[in-house]
Amino acid sequence: MKRLFLLDAYALIFRSYYAFIKNPRITSKGLNTSAIFGFLLTLEEVLNKQHPTHMAVVFDTHEPTFRHIMYKEYKANRAETPEDILKAVPYIKRLLEAFRIPVIACPGYEADDVIGTLSRLASEKDFETYMMTPDKDYAQLVKENVYMFKPSRSGNDSVLWGVEDVKREFDVNSPLQVIDLLALMGDKVDNIPGAPGIGPKTASKLISEYGDVENIIANADKLKDKLQQTIKENKDNILLSKTLATIEINVPITFDEEDLQMCEPDYPALKALYEELEFRTFIAKLNANDAVAQISQKKKEPVAPATDVIQTSLFQEEDQADLFSQPSFNTIANTNHSYLLASSDEEIQNLINTISNLKEFCFDTETTSISAIDAELVAISFSWKKHEGYLIRFDNDKQRTLRILEIVRPIFEKTNIRKIGQNMKYDIQVLANYGIKVKGPLFDTMIAHYLLEPDNRHNMDLLSETYLNYTPIHIEELIGEKRQGQKNMRDIDTEKIKEYAVEDADVTYQLKEVFEPMLKEKELYPLFTDIEMPLVPVLATMERNGVVLDTESLKSVAEEMRQEIISLEQDIYSIAGEEFNISSPRQLGDILFDKMKLDEKAKKTKTKQYVTNEEVLQHLKNKSPIVEKVLDYRGLKKLLATYVEALPSLINPKTGRIHTSFNQAVAATGRLSSNNPNLQNIPIREERGRFLRKAFVPAKGCKLISVDYSQIELRLMAHLSNDEAMVADFNSGQDIHSATAAKINGVPISEVTKDMRSKAKTANFGIIYGISAFGLAERLNIGRSEAKELIDGYFRTYPGVKTYMDKSIQQARATGYVTTMFGRRRYLPDIQSRNQVARGIAERNAINAPIQGSAADIIKIAMIRIQNVLEEQKLRTKMILQVHDELIFETPEDEVDTVSKMVVSEMSNATKLHVPLIAECGIGNNWLEAH
Repeated sequence: MKRLFLLDAYALIFRSYYAFIKNPRITSKGLNTSAIFGFLLTLEEVLNKQHPTHMAVVFDTHEPTFRHIMYKEYKANRAETPEDILKAVPYIKRLLEAFRIPVIACPGYEADDVIGTLSRLASEKDFETYMMTPDKDYAQLVKENVYMFKPSRSGNDSVLWGVEDVKREFDVNSPLQVIDLLALMGDKVDNIPGAPGIGPKTASKLISEYGDVENIIANADKLKDKLQQTIKENKDNILLSKTLATIEINVPITFDEEDLQMCEPDYPALKALYEELEFRTFIAKLNANDAVAQISQKKKEPVAPATDVIQTSLFQEEDQADLFSQPSFNTIANTNHSYLLASSDEEIQNLINTISNLKEFCFDTETTSISAIDAELVAISFSWKKHEGYLIRFDNDKQRTLRILEIVRPIFEKTNIRKIGQNMKYDIQVLANYGIKVKGPLFDTMIAHYLLEPDNRHNMDLLSETYLNYTPIHIEELIGEKRQGQKNMRDIDTEKIKEYAVEDADVTYQLKEVFEPMLKEKELYPLFTDIEMPLVPVLATMERNGVVLDTESLKSVAEEMRQEIISLEQDIYSIAGEEFNISSPRQLGDILFDKMKLDEKAKKTKTKQYVTNEEVLQHLKNKSPIVEKVLDYRGLKKLLATYVEALPSLINPKTGRIHTSFNQAVAATGRLSSNNPNLQNIPIREERGRFLRKAFVPAKGCKLISVDYSQIELRLMAHLSNDEAMVADFNSGQDIHSATAAKINGVPISEVTKDMRSKAKTANFGIIYGISAFGLAERLNIGRSEAKELIDGYFRTYPGVKTYMDKSIQQARATGYVTTMFGRRRYLPDIQSRNQVARGIAERNAINAPIQGSAADIIKIAMIRIQNVLEEQKLRTKMILQVHDELIFETPEDEVDTVSKMVVSEMSNATKLHVPLIAECGIGNNWLEAH
């Protein structure tokens, strides 16, 4: 049977682009390849799994169609095509040219019209035709031998709709009645009007009874009052909608069977394109195939539907794009490996003896829990050579486990052997549960990839598939069911766990071999070895240390907050003149804008409800006291739910402490983040947020020490810009904001008013974030011209700052990225964007990223040095938290003086700047007092 696949190009391109929207794929030159990559995966899915004999990809054109001429509002609501998609389309067309797959388009018609016509013509020639698209409108074209094929997504299988499937899905008697459904319901995406208030159920019921919309209109008098009125009043719109929704199947195109036949791709062209797009996996697939080496520039000839060259396994980029389902256990590429089990004490000792003589080895732990502190060892795997590795398995016999770990301990504690792993912070903590400290240099592949591609995800499946052309075994396939965390690991057969666990170590070792030269090539190796890797055990220790929470204090805070929330509710109802659900954006919008008329030009969402986010409300604060109270109400409820009520439940019953997780590979700026709980987002400028810090207390007999960098980002601006006046102001020891205000206003520093200083402070911090005159005016509640004068005065005062800002933007435009003092890169793909908003954001990041990233690097250096001193001097003080520019320590009372001086010294001397690096210290019985 001849199998024709017709791909709806733009529907699949948009789908691919948005699948990667949170974590776009960006090349080293700043090109967003998300749409291209996703489209290629879709294409490969068809080629590998469906084996078409004939294929075409159909594009829309820029010319208006007959629908636009008939109804000017057709698709008028659609947003502009994202610039990254516009840039991707030429590459996708080059991709199709290299695959020798025809591209078809017809001016004046949409892709669905062309596909509808081709499917009709193909069915007349005994083809099985598959229309590949996520667009439900195509369902009307389904008939015998014409199918709608929706590609796989979110781990689910592809969806194939035949006639019966469409009838069942839309509750119709014939696929053609899908047109009548659309005519009644309308289509918001395409701006097809339909009849207001008629949804799928009503439409299906009417069509089931009357057959089509023409007959429904003819029998409108038989309908109930409201429905009758709707049909009569909108009959013209319904008939227009039917015309607009009907896919044309008589487009003036020819059907040439030979032109659509599958052919051998142009492999050199494919390889060149893959290299340009940095598609390493696809390059590896081509290189791995013997056929590639034998390519010649022969005339293209038809080939069998399933060629050896393109039958490679598909993969899914887990956590980054849910485009395709995971391959089955049987399709795993790597079967040529040697994974061995060391079971007896003698075998384990021999293994450890061998490892002891290595320069480096990779290891991975398998445990009973995703929580490192609660985890028990199930196995440790080792690898130091591609496709080779060993497993040590532990059982429920604790004495045997401890005996084996004593054999294993020396290799982890040897300082002259480098340890390799993926997300090593977890493994380090697991071994710490058994009193084993991992010493010596580290190589964490997750962190390595984070430095190379800071905006992407770094899980091992993604990395192995992208860089090794390799699909790892998945634990669900080993145990035959989805696991919850890792609690089923003890039940897995040893042979199976060996394949899975040792493979983890093997793959990680191979990734190290790939990433290490890449780090050196991009001059990231010193940042990796001197800062990021030494930080891993420091963070592991901090997580294990945890923080103590005063639950009784929190209870009283919670009660106070609940009473204040009730009081605010009553105030809000009183001002509004009625009770309503304050947490409902729709009801709040109706009160603020329909009833109270606070903004005649208030924005609305696509669902026609008013926008009531914080940004909108901040602009309305001076219009009515209700707005301030709503903001307070929201802030209180968020604090109560997120922290006050949630924190006690996160106390670990074993330790009696909260153990937050520090994320080293999340923020592209280089900053650390935390979760479970996120202690870095506790508001510090609000009274209630500060009061919440009172609940964080030290252990008995200890104090909390908080040491915070003073104005570090401003000091870094002075250093990086090397502006003479700013450097001099910092070196003089004067208050920088007063000094700035004096220069801008042309007055002696003694005559600087509080208002002058406040505006100068806002300008100081705003400028380093690239604030505009409009933004500064909004922040200071002054006129835009006054704000512009303030900015102009600032740049006259500190001309070096303006020069630095301009140079940063120029560097970003030239290279696609900017760097911190220590070489960390921040890629800015939108720096050349034609979209002014996107380009503006990229320019502001070009200015601020080197500053914010350098600040992040500096505090990391300080943390490493401080932890080293704590260990070298055998101090009992624990570093327990890092919150941006602040470090918090739990310190025995007899060490307070020593530790506070040491921490201030190490933080102040973490690096050498043109200006002093100042760290300020506070000591107290809780975090609030210390800060």
